[in-house]
Amino acid sequence: MKKSLSIMPCLDMRNGRVVKGVHFVDIADAGDPVECTLAYCKAGADELALLDITATIENRGTLLEVVRRVADVCSVPFTVGGGISDCRSAEAVLKAGANRISTSSAAFRNPAVIPEMIRNFGTDAVTVAIDVDVNPALPSGYEVYIDGGRTATGADAVEWARRVDGFGVQTILPTSKAGDGARTGYDLPVIRAMHDACAAKIVASGGAGRFEHFREAAEAGAEVLLAASVFHFHTIDIGELKEYLRSAGYKMKA
Repeated sequence: MKKSLSIMPCLDMRNGRVVKGVHFVDIADAGDPVECTLAYCKAGADELALLDITATIENRGTLLEVVRRVADVCSVPFTVGGGISDCRSAEAVLKAGANRISTSSAAFRNPAVIPEMIRNFGTDAVTVAIDVDVNPALPSGYEVYIDGGRTATGADAVEWARRVDGFGVQTILPTSKAGDGARTGYDLPVIRAMHDACAAKIVASGGAGRFEHFREAAEAGAEVLLAASVFHFHTIDIGELKEYLRSAGYKMKA
């Protein structure tokens, strides 16, 4: 039996609604977060991600009332990201009911916040998300983007992942800007490169469109398989996906 995998639907949030875009733009409404959470828990999701996609660029914190409403109905662990810039904002999200927080732009701008959060909340409570896009001029061929994929940093994505891993983070979540919402498959080279460079679990994010895309991401080293639009718009059933992955030799959480 191969390694154990988790299926993680992602609820991208804007103005208190679940939305989904393509390449981080062209945003479409995808429903109410509480209704989506209930549906995913019933469908067999192993965990959930709740990302407030405009909190950072709007210079505000996460919508805590939405986190509380989701926490009231969620029966699986869930991670919240967006607008979490320091231990104070992280603590507020965890107190609102989240199991884990995810930080991205703030962590890149101030890496010292990563070990500070780990000291305060533990390694399992902290995920670092890394938005990436192709840049052949960099050693790994991938560049870190921040501010919801809007701002290029000039930093090599795999080198940044390696540095994050050095702080003791247990989960790293790279999202391919090119793959986001496109349903053409995960960016396998960046998953593979981060898996090879880091001890942390790698979350595959950005581009899932068919069953085989999930299997390919697992083969590249991902242990958590995140997707949004294929679940939101019922292109892929979570139970059927799990059966497919079991038939490929992977152990599923449930």
